[in-house]
Amino acid sequence: MAMRIENQAVMFALLCKYTVEKKGSLGNHIIQQGMIKYGKERGRRMAERAKANGDPIALWTNQAYGEWKPDYPGQMEFGTVENTPEYKTYISKCAWCDAWKKYDLLEYGREYCVNVDKAVYEGFCQDFKCLPEYPTMSWGGQRCVFNWTQPLSPEDQEKVKAKKEELGTSCMKDFEYHTAHIYHTISGAIRDAFPEDAEEIISKATEDYIKLFGEDEFRPLLKYTPEDF
Repeated sequence: MAMRIENQAVMFALLCKYTVEKKGSLGNHIIQQGMIKYGKERGRRMAERAKANGDPIALWTNQAYGEWKPDYPGQMEFGTVENTPEYKTYISKCAWCDAWKKYDLLEYGREYCVNVDKAVYEGFCQDFKCLPEYPTMSWGGQRCVFNWTQPLSPEDQEKVKAKKEELGTSCMKDFEYHTAHIYHTISGAIRDAFPEDAEEIISKATEDYIKLFGEDEFRPLLKYTPEDF
């Protein structure tokens, strides 16, 4: 069975849960540092693909070179708030939030939302800034709104559409890869910060994940290494 968004969402939430339970606010800080690293790794991959294709580093290419898509139509709901003077988008239905609620992990899963979009955007270009509006849905808001702090002109909107059609799914990663990425990067942050407790934290998170999804949806994550991201 192919891994889904909920695999990645739950893996993150469990690693966060056991880190915070063991280390409190310091654990939460380390999780956020790990999320910034994770997001910037994603953004850098997107930028490298754009440059390899001869495309510029710009807002429109950032919007075109996404690495994931919903598991099925209707799972997510996206839209545009405005294109000028600054491009703002929203999410009004989120598969990550749904997964955290399903498994009673929202308290921990919502930490994913604090820095990930900002970090991906800055990883794509260090001069770019994303300003999420708070609260996001996972923190009690009606929807998530993102200010990308640049306009997206009608010409650039057409470029996004054309580039997405050209790329199709060629730049996207499946959720085995995305789940492995979150597992390895966040586990690495935990090991670096808490070498004496890291294996206990990671083992508890892994055991809970296996109880929910089974060994067959955990073992494939181990074929990856931190260098794969």
